Parts: sequence; C-alpha cells; structure tokens
Amino acid sequence: MIPAAELIKCLQLINSENVGPVTFYKLLERYQTLDNVLEVLPSLKKYRLFAKSAAEREYERAQAAKIRIVTFQDLEYPQNLRQLNDAPPVLYVRGNPNLLNAPAALSVVGARNASVNGRKTASRISYDLTNNGILIVSGMARGIDSAAHKGAMYALRQKGPTLAVLGTGVDIVYPQENKNLYAQICEQGAVVSEFPLGTEPQAQNFPRRNRIISALSQGTLIVEATTHSGSLTTARLALEQGKDIFAVPGSPQDARAQGPNKLIKEGAILAESAADILECFNPEKQKQIIEYVDKLQKNADYPAVDNLETDNGPADNASVIDCLSREGTHVDEIIRRTGLDASAVSLALLELELGGRIERQPGNKVALIK
Repeated sequence: MIPAAELIKCLQLINSENVGPVTFYKLLERYQTLDNVLEVLPSLKKYRLFAKSAAEREYERAQAAKIRIVTFQDLEYPQNLRQLNDAPPVLYVRGNPNLLNAPAALSVVGARNASVNGRKTASRISYDLTNNGILIVSGMARGIDSAAHKGAMYALRQKGPTLAVLGTGVDIVYPQENKNLYAQICEQGAVVSEFPLGTEPQAQNFPRRNRIISALSQGTLIVEATTHSGSLTTARLALEQGKDIFAVPGSPQDARAQGPNKLIKEGAILAESAADILECFNPEKQKQIIEYVDKLQKNADYPAVDNLETDNGPADNASVIDCLSREGTHVDEIIRRTGLDASAVSLALLELELGGRIERQPGNKVALIK
C-alpha cells in the first residue's frame, strides 16, 4: 500500500483535464516521476491540473466511506490489468480488494432483458463455478449480470464471493433496483470502479467499464445477447486480450440468442454447463484454484467444496417455501427443518429469488416478498 501522499498525486494527475490512462502513463514515462509531471503540467497548454485540495478531499471521502483506492503502484493492483496499455491508474474498491488477484476468474455478461431461462442458466453456471473456485466477474446490470452475481453469492453456503465492475462511481448504485444486490456484493465480494466517487451513469463510461471486466478474467461467457449488444463488445475486447470466449447457444427464433450463436459459429467455445468451462483451465491453473479455495474456506469457514454433481436431485422447493416467512428465516434453520443438504437448499432459494418470490436479507436470512 503506497503512502497517502503518493496516492493523492495519482488522483491529482488522473483527474486533470485531458488526462486519461494512456496519457497518464505517457507523461510518467517522459517525466519519470509523479512529482515531475505535476510540476510541469501547468505549463503544458493542453492540460489543466486538478487541484491538490480536491484530490485530498476525494481521498478523505474514500477513507470515510471505507473505500480502498488501489493505484498502479500497489502490489494489490490486478496483475491482469497491467497488460492493458490503457489500464486505469486508480481503482476504487468497496469490499475485499484481495479478489482483484483471484487465480481464476470468468466474466459473465449478457442481455439486460434476459429471459427466465437465460437468467437461470447464468445463475447455475456461476453457482457451480464459484463452488469450484472460479471468481465470477460482471457489471451489476439488469438481467444476466445480476443473475450471475446472485448465483455466485448463493454458492459456498451463501458466502460465495463475486466482483462487480461499475460504470459509475463505486459509491453510486445503478440501476437503483439493484440496491440490495449492491449491498450483498460489498459484503461478500467487492465492487470496483475507475471513476471518481459520485460519478453518475453516463453512456460513454460503460464501454470503458467493459475492458476491465474482460481483463480481470481468464475468459468471458456470453449468455443471451443480440448482435448489437454491448456484451459482444466485451467479447471482442476479451479476444483482443487473448482470452477464451464461451457462449451459451439458444434458439435461432430468439433475437437474444443471435449473439451467442454467432460467436459459436466464429469459434467461441459452446458452453451448456460449468463443466464445459472448467475443462479449459489447465492443470497448473487448477492447482492454483484449489489452493485459493482452501484459503477461502480457512479464512471464512466455508464448507468443503465439491463440483455439485451429487445424487441428491433438485431441492424440494415446496418444503423450502414452507419454512419461510415475511419476517425472514435463517438459511441454517431452513436446512435443519427440511433435512436437505446446503447445496440443495441454496439452489432452491436461488430459483425462488430469480422467480421474484423471495429476497435475501442481512445475516444470511431470506424472506418471502410481501
């Protein structure tokens, strides 16, 4: 972790007028140090230096809100992002910054107006992958993004981590309907943004966000997307970064299947389940994943992880519903009363949440929606 004074210099430079990530690094390369760049910048007509006092206020706001600011100088800065020539010099992180360097991650993106089956597919794949040590990265948008985050967090006995990369400030919830989801991700995983605190949704920020989503992952999964979807932009960026592309096939009669089907025709890996994706991680990476999951379990008291290919069959949703109330019921109480195992209950609850029948509450509780 770099000293606060250096961090403030980074904030001052990246927030200066006409200074983006590429310019940031070019100026640093030319003038060698942040001090030198900040000293010379006022004399360069193209730029306007961001006030030091404003950078200090930004730092203080982050400190007060318990938001970690990770710069390109930090050891915690994601190694995958360092490969980009326009890597964000500064990242704001609310939640667990250690997730930025998870040994294996998959980005899951797709349609905002996703079908029920599309959301269920994204959730189940994310659930299974999280139980096998793969971090799910997405953008917290409506539809597939939200379903992927929820599936990941239902894994590992509802303690699964997930990473959301935002196109707003890390302190701004967008869309507002995801307020509870945002809070859950902050508690179990992390939300990340390169944009200053308070940055409201702007159309041009979301394509920039997408390059971070793809860069943080070893591959990208597309679940439902039209041929003009921003999800295909994420896939293109992932290809340019040398990442694997996975796609869930769909009916040619559904416009939302046109994007994934097109990608499969062009060479993307057809993915119908988590197993199709896990096959693509090499043995060395698998070893790192196992070590990572072991560490997660030790630090968070997670249950033993398997690949969910059990003989228990699907959970009995009716028996789970019988245990629920509008006031909220702890998940451990549901497991005790139904006699089902933890993974079966988690899957049942995930199905019920996707169907709009229940909502998650703090303290690992769920409640019937009033």
